[in-house]
Amino acid sequence: MQPIFWTPQVDPAAIILTTGPEPEGPAFTAEDVHARVILQYDEALVRLEMRRESYDIALTALSGPQALAALLILDDLLPDRLTALARFWAAIKNRRAPADPRVTPQRQRRARLMLRVVDARVAGATYRQIAAQLFPNLKHDSETWVENPVRETTVRLARDGLAFVRGGYRRILRLPRRSR
Repeated sequence: MQPIFWTPQVDPAAIILTTGPEPEGPAFTAEDVHARVILQYDEALVRLEMRRESYDIALTALSGPQALAALLILDDLLPDRLTALARFWAAIKNRRAPADPRVTPQRQRRARLMLRVVDARVAGATYRQIAAQLFPNLKHDSETWVENPVRETTVRLARDGLAFVRGGYRRILRLPRRSR
């Protein structure tokens, strides 16, 4: 099976490393990168593992034991890229990397619910049947169903789930923002 790598343009957590200026102290080098490779697509795309975390790295213009520098794309995803770089830096320094803030427990739960709703809709279930499974302790009677907030939640989960399946899942690669 061919390894799957997202480019830094798609996944802001993919880090671009290039040759950098010589620092005053010890430096992270191309040799250090290659010592930690667990998966390699080609010479330029590798996956590293450090402190039980994996990092996708795009390598550019590397040669031998030279010091490395991170290259950051100055776009709307720069805050996401800086967060990923801070996590990578903690791992390089053998410190515990902070949790990945892109996939919060709430986002995981919502993604799971959206996919369950999409699967149920594909299988032919009605919104009310789905709501009864997702929210068994709430009221789902036919008299109040039309104005029931559970109905709205279920419909929204179905709508967002379809968008998720049609490529919207890539949004989970980015930090949550209110402006989106």
